[in-house]
Amino acid sequence: MRLSLRRTTWRVLAGVAAVLALMTTVSTNSAQAHGAISDPPSRVYGCYERWAGDWQNPAMAQEDPMCYQAWQADPNAMWNWNGLLRDGVGGNYQAAVPDGTLCSGGNTAGGRYAALDEPGPWQAKDVSNTFTMNLLDNSHHGADFIRVYVTKQGFDPTTQRLGWGDLELVTEVGPMPTSPTTPFQVSAPGRTGHHVVYTIWQASHLDQSYYHCTDVNFTG
Repeated sequence: MRLSLRRTTWRVLAGVAAVLALMTTVSTNSAQAHGAISDPPSRVYGCYERWAGDWQNPAMAQEDPMCYQAWQADPNAMWNWNGLLRDGVGGNYQAAVPDGTLCSGGNTAGGRYAALDEPGPWQAKDVSNTFTMNLLDNSHHGADFIRVYVTKQGFDPTTQRLGWGDLELVTEVGPMPTSPTTPFQVSAPGRTGHHVVYTIWQASHLDQSYYHCTDVNFTG
């Protein structure tokens, strides 16, 4: 009886410790917040938006399998949705972020975001070929510029890892003022179906660049 009670107590304490660790991560993350593409949502922001308040729900595995595999790989990626960045790149983005690692920012942060590079059925938002994107800049960093690339027709995000050769630069905007939310227009003609929109946000406060993959479904 005592042994069973001890085991139960340890399980409860372990569960509390896990929750406290996640709460500490969220608190620390909020204090050092940066930003992300929030609409259409980047992969990491979309997972956070859909599941942060329900992260123990087993339905995630069936309803959102790519977020589920990312959560299993490293839950800290979801809690740190606004930290997908590299410092000191000096504009040499392709050298810093090799093919196959674009969605994780070149496996930045010790590979925390590596699961975002996995091909598969990522949830995609329906958009027209001209649509509005939104940068959630909750630290008011501003932007020297935001470059927006879209995958070429024929690329398959469900089976292929993203490389620079798969992308076409369609929009560059900036400089942009510091603001918690910054909308901008994107036009990607001639595309239908599931595509990846890839953004590089070069922050204004220092040499800090952010990388985000956003899944969209062009409806024509």
